[in-house]
Amino acid sequence: MVHHLSEKHSLMSNWIAELRDVNVQNDRMRFRRNLERIGEVAAYEMSKLMPSKIQATKTPLGVHESKVLLEQPVLATILRAGLPLHQGMLNYFDKADNAFISAYRKHHDNGSFEISIEYLSCPDLNNRILIVSDPMLATGASLIQTIHALTKIYKPKEIHIVVAIASKEGIEKVQAALGKEIPIWCGDIDETLNDKSYIIPGLGDAGDLAFGTKMQS
Repeated sequence: MVHHLSEKHSLMSNWIAELRDVNVQNDRMRFRRNLERIGEVAAYEMSKLMPSKIQATKTPLGVHESKVLLEQPVLATILRAGLPLHQGMLNYFDKADNAFISAYRKHHDNGSFEISIEYLSCPDLNNRILIVSDPMLATGASLIQTIHALTKIYKPKEIHIVVAIASKEGIEKVQAALGKEIPIWCGDIDETLNDKSYIIPGLGDAGDLAFGTKMQS
């Protein structure tokens, strides 16, 4: 199930436009904040579909039967680019447990790359709702390997994926590898990838734009 969050015009599509705009991208703080906003909206929209319970809430004047989340999710992100998007989700799921994974493109001299996972820190995910965020879903390789690494150890009862921008090819590959029943929440969806597997038109390298240029490894 794919949720295209800017399919209808809203503030979301305005934030996506700023993320893409080379004239705005020099402002790293604004770039990070726009990713954070997308995470906040995704968390809010997702919360509408999450199980709830009725809780008796004592007020100064009485008791109110309030509807609250039945359980808190686990928020996972891929370092380093995923941190602002993750923070936005954590702003809303503020009682959530958290998980962090280092999955990155390890480039070779011939121009090819492989996904390397070198660090994984998470709570017990068994029978939990797991939400994995990463700003760009290009080939889908990082997300697929990250989720495979987590589910090799744990058995979450639900998995959700949250991205700022996805490629159609990446969505198809994720669904082929993980199943179409996993919801993918996308800020926006682009058509193609270039020969370096970057999303076109996309926005460039989200990690570099958020935190500065890194050395290739």
